[in-house]
Amino acid sequence: CAQLLFVFLSTGHTVSELVVIGEVGRDVTVPCHYNVQHRNGITSMCWGRDRCPNSKCSRPIIWTDGWKVTEQHSSRYQLRGDLQKGDVSLTIVSTREADSGIYCCRVELPGWFNDQLINYKVVINKARISTASPHTYTSEQTSAPGSTSESSFTPTRTWPSVSASEAPQTASAPCSDCLDVTANRQ
Repeated sequence: CAQLLFVFLSTGHTVSELVVIGEVGRDVTVPCHYNVQHRNGITSMCWGRDRCPNSKCSRPIIWTDGWKVTEQHSSRYQLRGDLQKGDVSLTIVSTREADSGIYCCRVELPGWFNDQLINYKVVINKARISTASPHTYTSEQTSAPGSTSESSFTPTRTWPSVSASEAPQTASAPCSDCLDVTANRQ
């Protein structure tokens, strides 16, 4: 008995995976470009959620015929680049944590297995606590109705801004001279 060994070598496109990091509430642009030498080189493409499959896009979110957007899952997904110059970068408007995941950019090029495929891992992080400007807290005390005394004010204190890592987590002892602002602290 003769044994036959068949070896299949694939020279198809390698699908790369890149990471794009964004922050909740901000617009995030996931880059994707293809080379356009002349008007005949303009082609259709799609963006989908999940890895690029063998053809088309899984869970498509936006399609273009090369000249204009022909299908759009949500107005939060936009192509703001110059389509006729091959800029098909995806902008996700006002991102949410749920926008994290795998995205596929598929540019449909003529010929078998010629499509340009790029997988992106999009990571949308919660917004970081930023250092804000100082805040002023004032407490007002007024007399009971019918009383002749005027309103009195406690001293106004301005508290400097601190980052979350600098903010004290607990107080070691009560401060009799301090204004209690813990309820207002973010």
